[in-house]
Amino acid sequence: MTTLAQQVSRVHKGETSAESLVEAALNRIGATQHLNAYLSVLPEYALEKARELDRRRGQGEKLGPLAGVPIAIKDNIVVSSGKTTCASRMLENFRSPYDATVVEKLLAAGAIPVGKTNLDEFAMGSTSETSAFGAPVNPVDSSVIPGGSSGGSAVAVASGSVPVSLGSDTGGSIRQPAACCGVVGMKPTYGRVSRYGLVAYASSLDQIGPFATTVEDAALLLNAIAGHDLRDNTSSVQKVPDFTAKLGEGLKGKSIGVPKECFGEGLSPEVESVIRAALSACERGGARIVEISLPSLKYAVATYYVIATAEASANLARYDGVRYTMRTPAPKNLYELYAKTRSEGFGPEVKKRILLGTYVLSSGFYDAYYMQAQKVRRVITEDYAKAFEECDVVAMPTLATPTPKVGKVFQDPMAMYLQDIYTVAVNLAGLPGLSLPVGKVGGLPAGLQLIGQPFAEQELFQVAAAAEKLAGMAA
Repeated sequence: MTTLAQQVSRVHKGETSAESLVEAALNRIGATQHLNAYLSVLPEYALEKARELDRRRGQGEKLGPLAGVPIAIKDNIVVSSGKTTCASRMLENFRSPYDATVVEKLLAAGAIPVGKTNLDEFAMGSTSETSAFGAPVNPVDSSVIPGGSSGGSAVAVASGSVPVSLGSDTGGSIRQPAACCGVVGMKPTYGRVSRYGLVAYASSLDQIGPFATTVEDAALLLNAIAGHDLRDNTSSVQKVPDFTAKLGEGLKGKSIGVPKECFGEGLSPEVESVIRAALSACERGGARIVEISLPSLKYAVATYYVIATAEASANLARYDGVRYTMRTPAPKNLYELYAKTRSEGFGPEVKKRILLGTYVLSSGFYDAYYMQAQKVRRVITEDYAKAFEECDVVAMPTLATPTPKVGKVFQDPMAMYLQDIYTVAVNLAGLPGLSLPVGKVGGLPAGLQLIGQPFAEQELFQVAAAAEKLAGMAA
């Protein structure tokens, strides 16, 4: 599988056509159908876009930075062609009348969406097993989970059907499946990428980001989708730099902070060994490794699930059977229309989170749970700010254990929620984070998570690219 950078170079030089790249991607999708990575494929739409791009190139027009590259889009990001289901019966037949901002930006850059990828229903889960249409299969080992909620997007890249894909990350939903499938997954700073057209789970936590096989490809993709959007009032006006500009500058002068709280009880010794080896390689490459403390990290999971479920409860109230969702047949009255539609349309995990969110927002519990969680969120943000006074980036495992077996975590809600123990705090603090494959545990990929300061993605990519090279040399 050629990288995004290689494919773009070939298209610009006229060594291949966009149509050829799209046809090859569609063929690979067909050959990997058993992985259930895609909920829908867009052959006519993709080929039409490819032929139009080839026609423009033939007329001597300047092509975009992602010209001809086939890309997969998580199925909670709307595309005006085909359906957007969020892997839920509630939206099984929903067709969006518009493109998300990130899709508009991709098309302007010359990228071509070829399909919509599988996920946990409404992005709620850590294994992709809550999908109403069956879980995607990890191409590395079918006996283990692909991670979630963006499991389909990770599988699409790991299986080679596309060089890059888009996912969304609310509490680790890009980084965690990237670690499970052995690819690069990156969550940008909150507000760096527009959420317009992303079906909301938890609005103050959600962020769209890239999956890729290399750090360079992830940076190239973020170049295309980042930037202010007037249609998203949480979108940042921060200037967008070239995220590839410092990829070759190495680790000299950089300090990597290692939280002592992440290397104790609960961390698998095998995972710790791989992460320590990667950090040692970074130290040999010129980085300074410093021990830091994130004392509030132990409260992150509880804080996250209070805030995320509260926001989910509010966001999912719109799915009532009246407007654009499925509707229960022949309801007797308005109450039955609402109750039966939501009971039949939502799966068990979504219902569970709606109930929990409604509870923590209810009279008598709002102050005790939701407001308290918001206070802890501020403390977590402040702890990270203090840590960055001592280091440039923070490093920790993406997952505390080797990739779990299919069904094992799904059957234990507490175990599923704890899958996100190292990832949720990044979303609570609004920071950029990246998962990088740096070795294997029992033949399965292990991910090193690197976390940057707000809007310091360029520096994060610089460190990640150096770590990627050093880990490859040590392998």
